[in-house]
Amino acid sequence: MKFSSFLWKQGPLAAPVLQHLTKEDLSKLYFGEFRVLDINGSQCFLTRTGYTGEDGFEISVPSEHGVELAKALLEKSEGKIRLTGLGARDSLRLEAGLCLYGNDLEQHITPIEAGLTWAIGKRRRAEGGFLGADVILKQLADGPSIRRVGFISSGPPPRSHSEIQDEGGNNIGEVTSGGFSPCLKKNIAIGYVKSGLHKAGTKVKIIIRGKQNEGVVTKMPFVPTKYYKPSYVT
Repeated sequence: MKFSSFLWKQGPLAAPVLQHLTKEDLSKLYFGEFRVLDINGSQCFLTRTGYTGEDGFEISVPSEHGVELAKALLEKSEGKIRLTGLGARDSLRLEAGLCLYGNDLEQHITPIEAGLTWAIGKRRRAEGGFLGADVILKQLADGPSIRRVGFISSGPPPRSHSEIQDEGGNNIGEVTSGGFSPCLKKNIAIGYVKSGLHKAGTKVKIIIRGKQNEGVVTKMPFVPTKYYKPSYVT
């Protein structure tokens, strides 16, 4: 079976609208979980996730049923959801502080530098022996020389490769992703700076079109995520 059509369905209406098209109880499907199930009469791959920070789903559907499923989702929403493109998705993933490969992640960036230490399991950390272990284990012990951080900028929207300077005008890093946050009504960015200058509240200068613009290091996510996770009673 070929799954050449791929749909993202994100936001607070994602689950209630999709529930109309499947018998599977979506309230029992949590963030990061995967199912193979019937959706609108077609066998699909469904994951409760999405590159947005919102609750939602990624649906892999047989190519011949892709358009039909998209139309069914729109119909069941009664005009309350809309089709969107990658620009909307990119603003959401930026607000959620999620990395984009080719911008915020590259082959020369380690998980420690990128703030993704959680992706390295305890056993791997203890045993080593994996690709890049010498570098990564040393960074775990001593700390990395650079760190991925968030910024709020008072100037124009920062773009990839915009230089970051300290208050003395010294180069300390560069922006890797940036843009306008529709939720915050502010310009935000992700980038890498030298360790020691990565603490929230650190003031920086972001060079945009040859001009210095005020910026401040900010914790991520910029906007709280809304992943659907189980509630545990303690």
